[in-house]
Amino acid sequence: MLKVGLTGSIAVGKSFVCEVFRGLGCFVLDADRTAREVVRPGTPGLEKIIAAFGRGILDETGDINRAKLGAIVFADEEKRLLLNSIVHPLVLESQDRWMSARESEAPESTAIVDAALMIESGGYTRFDKLIVAWCEPAIQLQRLMLRDNLDQPDAVNRIAAQMTQDEKKRYADYLIDTSNGFEDTRRQTVSVFEQFSLTALPCT
Repeated sequence: MLKVGLTGSIAVGKSFVCEVFRGLGCFVLDADRTAREVVRPGTPGLEKIIAAFGRGILDETGDINRAKLGAIVFADEEKRLLLNSIVHPLVLESQDRWMSARESEAPESTAIVDAALMIESGGYTRFDKLIVAWCEPAIQLQRLMLRDNLDQPDAVNRIAAQMTQDEKKRYADYLIDTSNGFEDTRRQTVSVFEQFSLTALPCT
């Protein structure tokens, strides 16, 4: 099985790229979904977060209030690193289980894992190929403000809390520039699919 990592900074369009890869027949795992699953109510992951940040970060259902926790960690580097140290190992374990299961059921397939912090966590080293999605900084800022209903200073802080796009590009086997909209992004994604499928195992 070909194992492919897909990463990129916040609000650069990774979800759409994943959608295109799914349409091409690849297995795709969204790490954001995995990150939610490993800290859902009743999990050891959530208990660790409560121990670190207190019950004030929970909503009325006992789940994490992500807006409240996000406001805390994006304003404090030490707290952000603490949260990552709790969540990342759990996410990596879950991803590895998912990839093993996909390999067992379809050994000649391609599995793509989408994770924003794949490079920062060191998780990218587990993959055969790495794709970095990116866009022009002004477009990224605008998308983040619209998507998360943030004012400009908050959006700038969230972007600044991550590794820069230029630094992430240095790790890439393939780059996908999402700046010019859906159809151009789709074209690039198909091109990447064709490139790595020519030199590796085909997708399902």
